[in-house]
Amino acid sequence: MKKRFFSILILTCLALTVSGGCASSGPNDGTLVLKAGFSTGASDPRVVSTQLFKEEVERATDGRITVDIHTDGELGSDSELISGVVNGELDITASSAGNFASYAPNVGISAFPFLFDDFEEAWEFVDSDVETRAEAELTEVNVKVLGHFDNGFRCVTTSEAAGPVECVADMDGLKIRIPENQIVMQTMLLLGAEPEVLGFAELYDALKNGTFDAQENPIPVIYNNDLYEVQDNLAITNHSYDVMLFVIRQDVWDSLSESDQKILLDAAAHAQEKDRELIREQTEDYIQKLEEAGMNVTYPNLEEFKGATSSLVDEFAGSFDPELLAEIR
Repeated sequence: MKKRFFSILILTCLALTVSGGCASSGPNDGTLVLKAGFSTGASDPRVVSTQLFKEEVERATDGRITVDIHTDGELGSDSELISGVVNGELDITASSAGNFASYAPNVGISAFPFLFDDFEEAWEFVDSDVETRAEAELTEVNVKVLGHFDNGFRCVTTSEAAGPVECVADMDGLKIRIPENQIVMQTMLLLGAEPEVLGFAELYDALKNGTFDAQENPIPVIYNNDLYEVQDNLAITNHSYDVMLFVIRQDVWDSLSESDQKILLDAAAHAQEKDRELIREQTEDYIQKLEEAGMNVTYPNLEEFKGATSSLVDEFAGSFDPELLAEIR
């Protein structure tokens, strides 16, 4: 009888683990704790906006659903955080769309170089049916998109030894850190650089130690994470727009009532609006702050950069849905 009891108990725990019950449930009082992880610090707009999401969800549910936020890569790099959501070990994260491409290749389509001239164009695309179709595969890997945060337009920074980037030739041989994003990787290769993947939480020390000559990130990320302390030059290349997917585990989402789902969606919409406001303001304001912090800012001729990367869409023809690529073209 004891053997049978323990067998039933083990099977019950396994069932709860598969359904996500053990990962997100609070004490046996009907509460739900959603664990959110980020690779960046608490001042990053994605974290600030998630704090707003947390406050609205907890207020609307009278504390029945809470959000536990972890920052600074405490729970892993971006790829590890996404893997955590996919595997049911983490409930919420926000990361660049291209970082999800290993699970759903079409999601990375917005990272192609020089697609958009400004935020309005980028947001129109991100909020369109094209992006929705590109994200459709994510539900199959346990990922539900709650909203589209913004990370801004990616720019290149370099060390004093590497010198400023003023033209494509200055990218030649530049050892540059990139995220785990195949389109960004190929973009840097076409520009003549030598890209290498490294987790964001390790980036500051790697730049300080001279492991890399350069890195590329949006202006708010460069400023909010003090990268100006370990890089001397900033080139406004705006080579890739960085939409961020604000996501939750699909199995947790499916376990919620319709009313709770609406609460989360409403809070995510407000968080998205907050994030976009912050990114636009910080992109406009922080270039001057970076100059004041001692960075040398250059404005390369982007037509030359566009020409050097113009073959990229064709190079990825076999990796993306042909209809989506046709709309990109």
